[in-house]
Amino acid sequence: QVQLVESGGGLVQAGGSLRLSCAASGRTFSLNALGWFRQAPGKERDVVASISWSGSSTFYVDSVKGRFTISRDNAKNTVYLQMNSLKPEDTAQYYCAVGRRTYYSTSILRSRSDVDYWGQGTQVTVSS
Repeated sequence: QVQLVESGGGLVQAGGSLRLSCAASGRTFSLNALGWFRQAPGKERDVVASISWSGSSTFYVDSVKGRFTISRDNAKNTVYLQMNSLKPEDTAQYYCAVGRRTYYSTSILRSRSDVDYWGQGTQVTVSS
């Protein structure tokens, strides 16, 4: 059974940093795009960042470009999200996501419809 376990969320002041991790178990995802989505109260769950299985392609929503960095370690079946210069508007529940298995090395996640598996979520709260 596939399990995605996120960690690293918490409360931080504006301008601070957090690093989210998502460890997958149950199967390997070396041929799957990985990503992070977030959902604030009353809003839809939207993609924040994603990375292809090769690591050669990444995507960032405009609001986090230059502040967030996504990376993956296929040997550890883990995806990371380094979040710097955090803002109050980054406050949300963050979800790890796994896309469908593909041989396209540049395939990334852009919407919820691209996702096969979800993590349980980790809360990120940024105070002003």
